[in-house]
Amino acid sequence: MVVKMTVENLAFSFPQGERSLDDISFVLEAGDVICVLGPNGAGKTTLIRCIMGVLAVTRGNIAVEGIPARSLGSRQFAAKVAHVPQSTDSVFGHLVRDIVLMGRSPHLGMMEAPGARDHKIAEASLARVGMAHLADRQFATISGGERQLCLLARALAQEAPILIMDEPAASLDFGNQIRILDIVASLADSGYAILMTTHHPDHALLVGTQILGLREGRIFGRGTPQSLLSSRFLSDLYDAPVRILEERDGARACLPILSQRRAEIPEDA
Repeated sequence: MVVKMTVENLAFSFPQGERSLDDISFVLEAGDVICVLGPNGAGKTTLIRCIMGVLAVTRGNIAVEGIPARSLGSRQFAAKVAHVPQSTDSVFGHLVRDIVLMGRSPHLGMMEAPGARDHKIAEASLARVGMAHLADRQFATISGGERQLCLLARALAQEAPILIMDEPAASLDFGNQIRILDIVASLADSGYAILMTTHHPDHALLVGTQILGLREGRIFGRGTPQSLLSSRFLSDLYDAPVRILEERDGARACLPILSQRRAEIPEDA
C-alpha cells in the first residue's frame, strides 16, 4: 500500500485546557478505512480539525504523501485531502449540482469559472453516490441523508486521494447509514485513503481496516477490528457494558447490555 498520511506524536491543547490531544500517531494508507472511536469529549472532532489545519498543533507532525502539511498551501492541501463534514444547512438557494461543483475550487484559478471538464467531474461524482437525479434540487430542500451524500459527492469532485469524514452517518436513518457505508467501502476498494469518526462500533466492524480508539485525548487502543474490537475493549472505552456477538460466517455485531438485563461480559481478548 502507498502511505497517504502520517501523523506522528500529535499534541494539541485549547487555552482553557479542555479536550486536549496528546501523543496521537497513525499511518493512513491507500485502501485504508481508519475508524476513530471514542466517547463524547474524547477528541475525535478535535483530531479532524488539527488534521485539516483549522487548529494549530502544539507538537508533532502531519505529513501528506511525504510532504509536511504545514508546508502545503491551502490549494495544494485541498488537492490532496478532502473533508466531509457532518451534514450542514445552506441559507442560500444553491442547487445540489452547485454544492458539488464547489469541490472543484482547488483546481481553479482565483477568478476562473468551472469549465466543461469540471462540470463533467461533478456530474460523475453525483452519479457515484446515487444523487444524479437530484442535481437540480435546492440543497436546502433535500433530506439529511441526501445532504450527506451531496457533501460526499463534493469531496469526490475535489479528486483528493484522502478523505477525512466527520461522523458521515450521524443522524441518518438505517437505510442511509447503509448507503453511506457501502460507498465508503467501495471508495476504499478503489484506492482512497479514508479516516472517519463514528459513534457506532458496528460501522467500524463493517468497513474499518484499522481502529483508533480515543479516550480523554489519548490513544486508548489501536489495531484491526478483528484484533481490537472485543467486548472488554468496547466496555472499557465507553465505560458501559457491551458484548460482541459473532455468527458462524464471521459476521460480528455490537450489542449493548442494558442494566436491567445485565449479564457477565465474557473475558475475551
